Amino acid sequence: MKIALLGYGKMGHIIERIATERGHEIVLKKDETNTFDGLSTADVAIDFSAPNVAVENISTAINLGIPVVSGTTGWLQDYHLIENLCKEKNAAFLYGSNFSLGVNLFFELNDYLARMMAKFKDYKVSMEEIHHIHKLDKPSGTAISLANAIINHTDKNNWAIENPKEDDVFIDVKRIDEVPGTHTVSYNSDVDFIEIKHVAHNREGFALGAVVAAEWIIGKKGIFSMKDVLDLHK
Repeated sequence: MKIALLGYGKMGHIIERIATERGHEIVLKKDETNTFDGLSTADVAIDFSAPNVAVENISTAINLGIPVVSGTTGWLQDYHLIENLCKEKNAAFLYGSNFSLGVNLFFELNDYLARMMAKFKDYKVSMEEIHHIHKLDKPSGTAISLANAIINHTDKNNWAIENPKEDDVFIDVKRIDEVPGTHTVSYNSDVDFIEIKHVAHNREGFALGAVVAAEWIIGKKGIFSMKDVLDLHK
């Protein structure tokens, strides 16, 4: 499989190593210093770039008929543009706020817990997310996915990272050293405290999941998520 890396930072380097170990070829390492030369020869593109260039990266690949797997966060206000383009071009696109197998299982656990807790109004939900100091977006895409699941199943209407209102899910955002990613969801009442947590030890799991998703999307048409890759649909 020929892979175009759209974004060649820390994640791009790890993805390159894992993809090469799995027998794939990297035909483009796109960063801010080079062009899209080589993209047209790719079987699939993996986008781990920056929020301000993600839409351009993804659109360019889709316009060439190349399926795209994207893990870039912080650009989802324009997600509908990519969704519409993908449908228009009969292409394939997969976005994941987090490609880790463990995190995607954590998403399912969070979803189930939120549905259960919706009936118990004495419990107040809150979240914490911790990442390395280089992360550009706040909160993380993973935290937003977790918060949206809670919103879907409870009387919460939005999430907030400061000055939360009664109907907000508060996300306490922290940027500390080189922390790969820690996400905690808590339900607190006057009598007890329930907490679920995912702690990433490194970025390897994210990179491997992205490569597995790229392998999976070859030959498919449509808009997908890691639920499809991991067959987690109920």
